[in-house]
Amino acid sequence: MNVIPNPRLPYWKVWRDAEGISHQHQAWLENFELAHLAEGMQSIWRTPTKGGTTGTLFLHVVPGVIYDWHENPRPQWIVTLSGRWFVQTMDGDRVEMGPGELSFGGDQGCHCIEGRQGHRSGAVGEQPAVLMLIQVEEVPAEVAAAPQP
Repeated sequence: MNVIPNPRLPYWKVWRDAEGISHQHQAWLENFELAHLAEGMQSIWRTPTKGGTTGTLFLHVVPGVIYDWHENPRPQWIVTLSGRWFVQTMDGDRVEMGPGELSFGGDQGCHCIEGRQGHRSGAVGEQPAVLMLIQVEEVPAEVAAAPQP
């Protein structure tokens, strides 16, 4: 079996600071472990399973619509399945994501400042963006521990 070094997976982390302002930056999942996923299967790199999911949703983000300021309803992983979309946080940063890109929405508890609270988002271009949201009970430890810039 060929063993590759411990993989790293990039994602965009949306978070709230102590003043209640949302930010985002690129972070990395790095806590992969080589483990057996199923009986008879070769070892595979995976992240440890901790905590549970509370739901899985699929969103169809309509082109031309800006989904105004809102917080993620609960901590959630967001996977872009098709199309492109953007997230703009309260600090003014705007990130565009496409198929296969991953984001973590952890901006719960933001303060409303000049009409902005959480983030806003929308499709980029003339095609819809299709997203899969995996809502979790709490912010995973490796996400919480990711350094803030």
